[in-house]
Amino acid sequence: MSLITRRTALALPGAALAAPTLATPALAQAEWRPTQPMRIIVPAAPAGTTDIMARILAPHLQARFGSNVVVENRSGGGGTIGTLEMLRAPADGHVLLSGNIGPQSIAYSLFRNLQYRPEQLQPVGNMIRGPNVLLLHPSIPATTVPEFVAHLKRNPGRLAYGSSGVGQSPHLSGVWFNQLTGTEATHVPFRGAGPLMIDLIAGNIQFSFDNLTTSVQQIRSGQVRALAVTSADRSAQMPELPALRETMPELANYDVSTWFGMFAAAGIPAAALRTLNAEINALLGTEETKARFAQMGGVPMPGSPEDFAAFVQGEITKWRGVIQREGLQIDVS
Repeated sequence: MSLITRRTALALPGAALAAPTLATPALAQAEWRPTQPMRIIVPAAPAGTTDIMARILAPHLQARFGSNVVVENRSGGGGTIGTLEMLRAPADGHVLLSGNIGPQSIAYSLFRNLQYRPEQLQPVGNMIRGPNVLLLHPSIPATTVPEFVAHLKRNPGRLAYGSSGVGQSPHLSGVWFNQLTGTEATHVPFRGAGPLMIDLIAGNIQFSFDNLTTSVQQIRSGQVRALAVTSADRSAQMPELPALRETMPELANYDVSTWFGMFAAAGIPAAALRTLNAEINALLGTEETKARFAQMGGVPMPGSPEDFAAFVQGEITKWRGVIQREGLQIDVS
């Protein structure tokens, strides 16, 4: 795929709009059903994992409930614009947010002027977890992480790296990488992974950190060169890629995983919360979804709303420590 367009984005693994064939229990004992069309707000551009998760879930819910489920992209502000859009809607279960590690954990410590707090959001269900990956444009003369670090040091501040948005995990993956290796590069934020990949393939930026789940196809086609994953361990989907912390002593403590799940506004009726969580878990339990996620380099993350809420709180605490140690704080733009 030479360019990520709206049409090609929907052709990515996991982005099909057809609802899977499901053998699921009755709608959580029919505790709750929507009384109007539902919306899933994506706080990012099309083609990224945040968008793909919404477009996997929407047809499933539409088939189960028998009513329309619309996906709306509201990108910008590191995911905060879309989050605020969801919070403006009634907390009745008809509007979900396809959230992720950036606006739902990192943002609380990174942004000085953030207009929402964790207690305003209700975690509904986690969906997928996976590593980020360090990607280079093929013109960069490096095939290993040490070679790339040496190249950066020979060209301090001259290379640009992209991320899917300020405050997202790919952004902080790059910040932490540069700090640990003593390198300098210019950060270029994009409104999502799709626009980022377009510019990386075109050579307008020299490297990036991106979710493995959205870049597998471009890696395999040779459009970009992958050097390593950001997680503590290698990815089962691409085991040939080392973990960054394997590659250099300076990166021994490096460990970043990203995640994507559904949120609602706090105060959502308990019956709606239980029903929506049950449907997310039903979707994650299908063999089709498991295979799709494996193709994307991620793993399903089923569980209760309480499980997801505890996980999110742990992520908030983790990134608060990282950001405070690095002295990072910016304004939402």
